[in-house]
Amino acid sequence: MSTLIDAVEAKHFRQDLPEIESGDTVRVHAKVVEGNKERIQVFEGVVIRLNGTKLNAHFTVRRIAHNVGVERTFLLHSPRIDKIEVVKHAVVHRKNLYYLRGLTGKAARLKERR
Repeated sequence: MSTLIDAVEAKHFRQDLPEIESGDTVRVHAKVVEGNKERIQVFEGVVIRLNGTKLNAHFTVRRIAHNVGVERTFLLHSPRIDKIEVVKHAVVHRKNLYYLRGLTGKAARLKERR
């Protein structure tokens, strides 16, 4: 049964995705539908969570907009995502970076990996 599911899911996997990890600053180009028009909206922030496997894999991106923390979750293999750019990689020692929710300003910065 699982091989049948894997065969159906295989055609929906995306091959053009970069390797992303928690702590990476990414720029996600998402397609947004407004009425009958479709446009690309760029959402840039820090990946605070990676979860799921195979076709159900998703990640959460956090950014600060007008002094308010905004988090958005994207499906990794979604056709609504046009592309994902990795801006920089950070040194982190955890999988989920929920502690960033309580930090502001300089304290919320992550060290860049070189």
